[in-house]
Amino acid sequence: MRVGEVYELLDSISPFELQESWDNSGLLLGEFSQDVKRVVLSVDIDANMVQEAQEHTLFVLHHPLIFSGLKSLRWDEYPANILRDMVKKDHSVIAMHTNFDKTHLNRYVFEKVLGFKAKECEEFICYAEGRWQSKELLENIKRALSLDVMRVVGNKSEIRSVAMVTGAGASLMDLADADLFLTGDIKFHDAMKGVSEGVMMADIGHFESERHFADALGENLKNLPIPVIIAQSINPFTYI
Repeated sequence: MRVGEVYELLDSISPFELQESWDNSGLLLGEFSQDVKRVVLSVDIDANMVQEAQEHTLFVLHHPLIFSGLKSLRWDEYPANILRDMVKKDHSVIAMHTNFDKTHLNRYVFEKVLGFKAKECEEFICYAEGRWQSKELLENIKRALSLDVMRVVGNKSEIRSVAMVTGAGASLMDLADADLFLTGDIKFHDAMKGVSEGVMMADIGHFESERHFADALGENLKNLPIPVIIAQSINPFTYI
């Protein structure tokens, strides 16, 4: 296959034009005419993955390896240190970030991982209504995402509505009209704002809430005539 053929399929699944203006999804390394022998799906990429990958591998990543403008390519700095080895092996990279959040990932995590029945998913936010005891609900969420710890802001004994954004979505808290708002990377001032406004939030982790990207996308690539490999990138954080 060619990179362009895979790109067109991905665009039909989750149009790249849906990405946010600040995003950098699309073809980031390689060219559309380039040969592809296999596809690897992953949230991110690291040096070990590049080292283990065979030549002519197309990596489809959730997070853009090149996010902001590069002013230099120094082989001892990220991401140039990874790009150098990828170029040597004729690798290519396509990123599916905010476009895939909107069309697939948020709903996939909300329904298939956390087990909610979405009332609606609009843009980045998924909603569900029901009746849960907060302690039991939070424990179930923690277990489903394999979280060692979960930071919680506020306290409500009963939850009747839940909103969720995967990744870092605390900036959307004003739009998430629910008893409990789930997202990752909740900052101190976000938490202070939540306490002040009576919003209950639970930090479900950036990596932990998005690591299902490969599974979600893989469901749509089962008929490719080349191997599709689901890889789990490494969480850069450890907990002690």
